[in-house]
Amino acid sequence: MKKRVLYLVRFYVLTVLLFIVAKVVFMLGNGSAQSFAVGDMLSVISHGLTLDLSTALYFFSLPFLLTLVAVWVQLPRWLYKGYYGVIAVAFALAFVADTSLYSFWQFKLDASCLQYLETPTEAMASVSVGYLLVRLLVLLATVAIIYKGYVLVTLEKLVTLEKRKQIASPWLHRLAETVAYVLLIPVVVIGIRGGLGESTTNIGQVYFSQNQFLNHSAVNPVFSFLSSIGKSGDYIVSYDEMSDAECRALTDGLFPTESQEPDTLLTTTRPHIVLIVMESCGGQFTELGGHPEITPRMNALSREGVYFTECYANSWRTDKGVVSVLSGYPAFPVTSVMKIPEKSRKLPSIAASLQAEGYATAFYYGGDINFTNMRSYVMGSGYQQLKWKADYSSDDQHSAQWGVRDDLMFADLLRDIQSEDNNRPWFKTLLTLSSHEPWDVPTKVLDDEVYNAFNYLDNCIGNFIDSLRQLPVWDNLLVVILPDHGYRYLDINEATRLYNHIPLIWTGGAVRQPTRVEAVCNQSDLAATLLGQLQLDHSAFTFSRDVVSKNYVHPVAWHTSTSCVSVFDSLGFTAYDLDAQTFIAHEGEQQERQLQLARALLQLTSHDLIAK
Repeated sequence: MKKRVLYLVRFYVLTVLLFIVAKVVFMLGNGSAQSFAVGDMLSVISHGLTLDLSTALYFFSLPFLLTLVAVWVQLPRWLYKGYYGVIAVAFALAFVADTSLYSFWQFKLDASCLQYLETPTEAMASVSVGYLLVRLLVLLATVAIIYKGYVLVTLEKLVTLEKRKQIASPWLHRLAETVAYVLLIPVVVIGIRGGLGESTTNIGQVYFSQNQFLNHSAVNPVFSFLSSIGKSGDYIVSYDEMSDAECRALTDGLFPTESQEPDTLLTTTRPHIVLIVMESCGGQFTELGGHPEITPRMNALSREGVYFTECYANSWRTDKGVVSVLSGYPAFPVTSVMKIPEKSRKLPSIAASLQAEGYATAFYYGGDINFTNMRSYVMGSGYQQLKWKADYSSDDQHSAQWGVRDDLMFADLLRDIQSEDNNRPWFKTLLTLSSHEPWDVPTKVLDDEVYNAFNYLDNCIGNFIDSLRQLPVWDNLLVVILPDHGYRYLDINEATRLYNHIPLIWTGGAVRQPTRVEAVCNQSDLAATLLGQLQLDHSAFTFSRDVVSKNYVHPVAWHTSTSCVSVFDSLGFTAYDLDAQTFIAHEGEQQERQLQLARALLQLTSHDLIAK
């Protein structure tokens, strides 16, 4: 058994080493256009190791099963060699293609390269024959090296072992060995998954730097390719319900991309900014939903600041809502743009726009930043600093089910603000997490555990604002507060407008005066509205609207969930089930017109995503 285990260890270690060597070659192969030090290379290897270890287990699985069978039956040599040949070709293709194509694409190998196989002539038009011949020779050499490496390191010893020990080993020993292997299967599965946490293995878990080349170098190209299969085509649903001309006619003028004489909400065009994205805190938990007792601090802030009274969430999940808030991009019923790095990296973002104007940017989250590929989205969207659960003490990490509870996160954010050099503008974003199942918060104010959790969040925000008021930075500070999405609770769901209705509050010393903005809008409109107040260009945010601009003349909000789309404007509210093809709610008499508008918006935005 010992020698058979050593065979598996050799196979697994060799596979991981191949992935590490591929990283080094990738960096050296693209080093002429990038700047990095030896220390950066070591950081790439160390941060990428978790993904390499998990990916190696995928290819380890078959030798593991063959070894289990080989305890009882001597397997032919060609079976192992055939598998080694397959993975040698697969790895070589991934390594060579990834290293060669990066200089053209500036992103990691993914399934999008398959579309070029349909038109190989066009795909090869950008390179010379000599370039292709060199890559072909490198590919063949890489295949040979990988194949020979597996044979020499593992196969010769395994075959010798099988011939010598197979028949002589007592059946009780073989039975015990078999049981041991079976017990190891869950360990392999957990390793492939990436652990027992909420997040599974994903590309974003290896991102660690503001230098995207270093992040890309850390990504395993084999995993990048395999994980993207199915996400580059039909995973993105194209909602083709009408002709392009009909779609344009219905959506024309809905998305002005510049501000025209917007109302002046702030006293400065370069405030320091704190953006608080609240987990699940829909309007049903505020005075919007008739519950002023749940969030009294937030209700008070809405009266002293800028209160967008008719703001609506774009979606029902954090990964979608965060993209809507930070990138001003719509949400889709099925597709999560955050989970598709090849798409999300092409989106504009508030952080990137502010960073370009000299702002220092930071993102705070007390949970697992690798969940739903959030790390790659955040690191790729202009945030220079990232603080998440792993950056806190063990006690803090386990202070709540999802990670570091909100009062601890706000306290840390406050400390960082107190230590800031306020001669340079800064933008800090905090994504909260405590107002989420299982509602494990440290206070008990309301009997209903859900309401109590939102009351706790409200108190955290109120105490945070009270502390900020005492700081010199307050006079030049803007605090923006809104949720990532609403929450299904009691009788509130997609069939009720209140489910999507969310609070959007601007407060801080930089607010000119208490103002109520009653225009119907989406959370995705924050980007254009904020940048408009800062007198910054927001033309890249093609689906975000400055709602206090003179050219915002078609106020409408829409929302999507797994199988539902809803629209709300001055003529009413309509919710439609896309799977059942039926209306599930409507207010007013314009449901057919609103349904057509919803279909047009889905078509327009899904085509935009596909084209990115």
